[in-house]
Amino acid sequence: MKYSKYIIMKRGFITMALLLTLAAPSILAQGQARERMESYRIAFFTQRLKLTPSEAEKFWPLYNDLQEKKAKIQAERIQITRRLNQEVETLSDQELTVMGDKFIELNVLETELSVKFHQQIKHVLPPRKVLRFYQAENQYKIVLLNQLQERREERLNPGQREK
Repeated sequence: MKYSKYIIMKRGFITMALLLTLAAPSILAQGQARERMESYRIAFFTQRLKLTPSEAEKFWPLYNDLQEKKAKIQAERIQITRRLNQEVETLSDQELTVMGDKFIELNVLETELSVKFHQQIKHVLPPRKVLRFYQAENQYKIVLLNQLQERREERLNPGQREK
C-alpha cells in the first residue's frame, strides 16, 4: 500500500501538533492524575468498542504496544523539530536534507506501524469493532483536546465560568 508523501507529511504534522499539545499536560500529570487518565482511556475505548473480556485481553496489549512505538517515533520527531527550531540558521543544506528525510522516514514508519496494527487487530476484533476503534480513536483525541482547551481557558480566566 503506497501513501503519497503529501498524505504522510500532513498526517505527521497533524500528529505532531496533537502530541505536542497533549505533551504539556502529560509532563505535569503525575501519579494519580496519570492513573486517572489511563483509566479514562481504557474505559473510553472499552465502552465505545463494547469489548468483551476476551477481546479486551487481546486488544490492549496490541494497542499499548502500538502507542509505545508511536511515542518513540514522536520523541524522535520532536528532537528533529527542536533542533530545527534552535539551529535553523546555522544548519547546512545537507543537514537540513538529512533532517527532512528522517522526518519523512519517521512518518512512513508510523504508517507502517498502523498498517501492521490494522492487520493484527482484524484477528482480534470483528470488522464492525475495528471500524468503531478508528472512530473512537478520533473521538478520544477530540475529547482530550476539548478538555485541554477548557483547562487553558480556566487558567487564563479563573473564576469566570460560562453560565
